[in-house]
Amino acid sequence: MLRGGYNVYPREVEDVLMRHPAIAQVAVIGVPDDKYGEEVCAVVRTRPGTDPDAALATDIVSWSRQRVAAHKYPRLVEFVEDFPLGPSGKVLKRELTARFAHGR
Repeated sequence: MLRGGYNVYPREVEDVLMRHPAIAQVAVIGVPDDKYGEEVCAVVRTRPGTDPDAALATDIVSWSRQRVAAHKYPRLVEFVEDFPLGPSGKVLKRELTARFAHGR
């Protein structure tokens, strides 16, 4: 994905986010943005017993901001209970992009 002319490799950001103690699974996608072309969005499934709320989303953004380059950290965090999976068990990021790109 491209954010403001900079390449962002979702796998790199996902690898960092997986170290956050509240995250059980994450997929990083690009959603349309008028200013930057695409904005980095982390779609997160939390660990059991963790409340997926606005405070956690803010914590994930600030936590990742300290660990990846300024153009790479997610500005948006969306929570899901389950990820859409293909027949091979791979996360279908195109479905996540379609779900979270609306209204942007």
